[in-house]
Amino acid sequence: MTYPEVEETTPFTPDVLVYKVCGKMFAATNPDDFPARVNLKCDPEWAEELRGEHAAVLPGYHMNKKHWNTITLDDSLASELIEQLVHHSLRLVVQSLKKADRERLLNLLDK
Repeated sequence: MTYPEVEETTPFTPDVLVYKVCGKMFAATNPDDFPARVNLKCDPEWAEELRGEHAAVLPGYHMNKKHWNTITLDDSLASELIEQLVHHSLRLVVQSLKKADRERLLNLLDK
């Protein structure tokens, strides 16, 4: 929620929080899950690489397995990597927006 123009929604069920920018989803989580998990969009090549390197990174649960990972927040991943994955997911979605929105948000993200 610290990123510009991000909103928290519940379009699926009240217990699944979906984070969107300009109406497009870049993250989803159920805060009641234990251990906590978050679905994040990811470049397909990097997604495969991450899955091979980290047991806590799995193909996206209920998502397109090519473009989404489920990250288990079990303290096995460095917090810096998790932050990088969230930022990467957001940037992928921003890159798909119409030009005016994309340029405005990229300028905000790069500050």
